[in-house]
Amino acid sequence: MSTVSILGLPIQNVTMAEAVEDVYPFLSERKNRIVVTPNAEILQAYATDPKVHETLLQADYVIPDGIGVVLASRKLGTPLKEKVAGVELAAHLIARCERDGKRVYFLGAKPGVAELAKANFLKKHPKLIVAGLRDGYFQPEDEPQIIEEINSLNVDMLFVCLGAPRQEIWMVEHRHLLKVGVMLGLGGSLDVFAGTVKRAPRWMIRLGLEWLYRICKEPWRLKRVMELPFFLMSIKKRSQD
Repeated sequence: MSTVSILGLPIQNVTMAEAVEDVYPFLSERKNRIVVTPNAEILQAYATDPKVHETLLQADYVIPDGIGVVLASRKLGTPLKEKVAGVELAAHLIARCERDGKRVYFLGAKPGVAELAKANFLKKHPKLIVAGLRDGYFQPEDEPQIIEEINSLNVDMLFVCLGAPRQEIWMVEHRHLLKVGVMLGLGGSLDVFAGTVKRAPRWMIRLGLEWLYRICKEPWRLKRVMELPFFLMSIKKRSQD
């Protein structure tokens, strides 16, 4: 599998279709594979936070979930093929799971969101096996019970939607205890599947403007986003240091 290195992080240089073909076999291998989906904000955390840095390097498969990551690759002279949105990758994998009878589990989001996501998935994929679900409002003392439940349900694909970097850290710290095929860190994807959060219109996604739509919907993100151009401008120097 071809990768592009950004600050030492190997990011898969794939199209969406290629990512689906790469990741889907993980479900049957049953090796607790970890798929992470960094955007430019997470890449910035990787560059500045040692804990995030070490965590992302332990992932098995890293996709460029954000136009900022693609722009960074271009600035380094090793352009990625395209943005591969985690929410879209998840939707493709769900369709395969229904076809092959694979079992999925949804972990994360606010109470009630995973249930809504499940209901919406079953409208489109009535034979999909949603083995279990749990919201993201749990304490460390709850984790043994959660892990025991996941392991007892013979889960092939685990959506971990706890927000970055919590979800990435959680997957890495618990992979030795879990018995699943693949874990995907998917941020707010359950909210999108539940219909409680809307993605940008297709034309904005095509033009790489999904970040602008999110700022309009969530103005509190503006300060973080304003820092990203400076990070991207410095990325070539960082990669040489």
